Amino acid sequence: MSAYPFTEIENKWRKTWQERGDYKTDVTASQSKFYCLVMFSYPSALKLHIGHWYNFAPTDTYARLKRMEGYNVFEPMGFDAFGLPAENFAVKRGVHPAVTTDENVNFIREQLKTIGAMYDWSREVNTSRPDYYKWTQWLFLFLYKRGLAYQKQAPVNWCPECQTVLANEQVIGEGECERCGAAVTKKDLKQWFFRITAYAERLLEGLNRVDWPKKSVTQQSNWIGKSEGANIKFPLIGRNESIEVFTTRADTLYGVTHLVLAPEHPLTSVLTTAGQKHKVEEYVHQARQATDIERQSLGREKTGVFIGAYAQNPLNGDKVEVWTADYALATYGTGAVMAVPGHDQRDFEFAKKYNIPIKVVIQNSESSIAAGNLTEAFTAYGKMVNSGEFSGMDSETGMRATADKLTAIGQGGAAVTYHLHDWLISRQRYWGAPIPIIHCEKCGVVPVPEKDLPVLLPQGEIDFKPKGKSPLAALPEFMETKCPNCGGNAVRDADTMDTFVCSSWYYLRYLSTEIDDKIFDSEVLNRWMPVDQYVGGTEHINGHLLYSRFITKALFDAGLLTFDEPFYKLRHQGIITNSGAKMSKSKGNVVNPEEFTERYGSDVFRLYMMFMGDYEVGGDWSDVGIVGVARFVNRIWRLYEEFWPVDYGQNPAAGNREQNNELERILHHTIKSVREDIDDFKFNTAIARVMELVNSTYGYTGGKSREDLNGEVMREVLTILPKIIAPLAPHLGEELWSKITGSDAGTVFDAGWPEYDANALVIDKVEIAVQIAGKVRAALNIAKGSSEDQVTAEALKLENVQKHIADKTIIKKIYIKDKILNLVVK
Repeated sequence: MSAYPFTEIENKWRKTWQERGDYKTDVTASQSKFYCLVMFSYPSALKLHIGHWYNFAPTDTYARLKRMEGYNVFEPMGFDAFGLPAENFAVKRGVHPAVTTDENVNFIREQLKTIGAMYDWSREVNTSRPDYYKWTQWLFLFLYKRGLAYQKQAPVNWCPECQTVLANEQVIGEGECERCGAAVTKKDLKQWFFRITAYAERLLEGLNRVDWPKKSVTQQSNWIGKSEGANIKFPLIGRNESIEVFTTRADTLYGVTHLVLAPEHPLTSVLTTAGQKHKVEEYVHQARQATDIERQSLGREKTGVFIGAYAQNPLNGDKVEVWTADYALATYGTGAVMAVPGHDQRDFEFAKKYNIPIKVVIQNSESSIAAGNLTEAFTAYGKMVNSGEFSGMDSETGMRATADKLTAIGQGGAAVTYHLHDWLISRQRYWGAPIPIIHCEKCGVVPVPEKDLPVLLPQGEIDFKPKGKSPLAALPEFMETKCPNCGGNAVRDADTMDTFVCSSWYYLRYLSTEIDDKIFDSEVLNRWMPVDQYVGGTEHINGHLLYSRFITKALFDAGLLTFDEPFYKLRHQGIITNSGAKMSKSKGNVVNPEEFTERYGSDVFRLYMMFMGDYEVGGDWSDVGIVGVARFVNRIWRLYEEFWPVDYGQNPAAGNREQNNELERILHHTIKSVREDIDDFKFNTAIARVMELVNSTYGYTGGKSREDLNGEVMREVLTILPKIIAPLAPHLGEELWSKITGSDAGTVFDAGWPEYDANALVIDKVEIAVQIAGKVRAALNIAKGSSEDQVTAEALKLENVQKHIADKTIIKKIYIKDKILNLVVK
């Protein structure tokens, strides 16, 4: 028997698929549509690693099953080609990013084709091409015109190594850059933001209408972070302004003993008195060196400085000091905190350190609490005390009553706030989509007219290495322009857009790559969207997946889309590690899939990746079992070399009837179970079931001549097996299908998934435990539904039963049908 010739067969079928156009999708035909999407490739290095295969190949298996189920499947692929990683790769090599990115894209495209996925390459997108980023710029202008894009001076996350701003989602761990691991600092810069906070409530509500993993919904919901409470205005003594705070515990308002401003709060410098100026400036500078994560750490010692100003409690008139402290964040609430040391642990620790008074205004219903006896803050809800007209109320009632009172006197009222911040999209790097804004001294901020898009990213000899400001700012030929309003001299915006802007809408462009006069064809999108199945990593929950939902909702509000959620169903692949560490190109610990595809073939490698374990869990890489998978593929191949064509066993009685029925049962169980497993992304168990079928087929044929086999049974198995294996190993499935149907039969993926026979799944025999005096002594295989007398008669023939009842009398029989026979003897 010859070995499976994977190189010849895989090359043959990839060429055939391309020539026949098997995977081109007619997007004008949306009947039975199924949009299956995997997060597109990031060409920040020259090669894919096995982690990419682990993402792409199983998703393709799922898509192929859907096609066999009769769906019109659309499975596109493209390249997220702008951004910091691609630019850093170019810097490392000393080559222009356009050159390295094109090289990487071309190489990776060929690698992706070896997977054998049914990608419609006619609809490829590349975010770094002008025909794509023209529409990314259009999207910026769309948001700007709707009041959803704005510019402001703000403290931002700054990576000193990458020399650029980072969004909050790109700061990980204890405050490190997700890309290079450098400690992130704060820096004041004028930046562009997208007003995603305007959609906070709708982003929360939409999570109730999608089929996402529960953990992912919870994670994004927590990131949006809805908090219900009250806004409270504390009038400043000696000034006509107020300090506004947000609190979730309005019931503790009478316990306020001081206010805390974030070091970055605009009033911090304004309110600081001359005598405190030096201390405050020194403290603010020091505080800005720490990350938000460090500043919020519960175990961190609380520090702060009194700024010399005073405010007034709006309800009881108490005079309270105003401090600045780094545990207050400018990015949460209003950037100011009403400090209630008796009922907030951070405030308690701060007050103890600086000898600030502590008041008790909430009592435990079971005992009285005195401020002098507190060793820590009492943070539970309870009964309000020392709270004027609200004393005696429970906390819940008191919170509502306090908010109503504040509304009545014009000093605040009930409010909702969110942890979510507006999306910072400015980047001080070269390799990105230029922001389509012109700055004119006379007209101010002027959007680039749509007819002038795209604003092309300059090419040629450019010093694009990071210097702390955008490299575009050093290019007069790019920066200097004319104002489209007044015609006067003006300059372009020097920053480029965050690459997450590019990826926030790519799933829309796939369906309209053939048009260039608008961003997409709404009619086509409204028939095909939302995406039926989206697959990608959990690391994108609070970034890409959130941003894409925001963009879709904004487009929906403009009437361009009839859906406001882009991804109906979401699944996550697990992470493939290498010696316990996450595999990534930036860490240099990747494993090259070509080493295995050249030795074993693409089908074997994708089967092995899926067989490694639970798809959503992943695991540590090892190639120990790949030889076994290769052996499995070869065994399938040999079945057809030895037993096809089926021109034997014409006698229906050929073969053992019991063996015939058992093989048929396993076949139809495999048909049913593999479909269910793939549909549930349980690829490892689906493959295990096919292995069981192959093993059973070999068991059925073992030691028999062709004439001794039942031709009807063998023909059924060998005709159906190519369909079952095809989604998992597409090249092999196609070759076996053409072998049994002829070369003109068309692709196996249009042949339909086989139907299983429910009657064939019925097990005719059962195993009954035979007990003697309550102890199991034997197991009896007998026809299901046998009577007690039949079971007893057969049990008494078993050697081990006879041994334990010798010289004894059976005085009683207890029979539980199809399960247990217990013989009581004496």
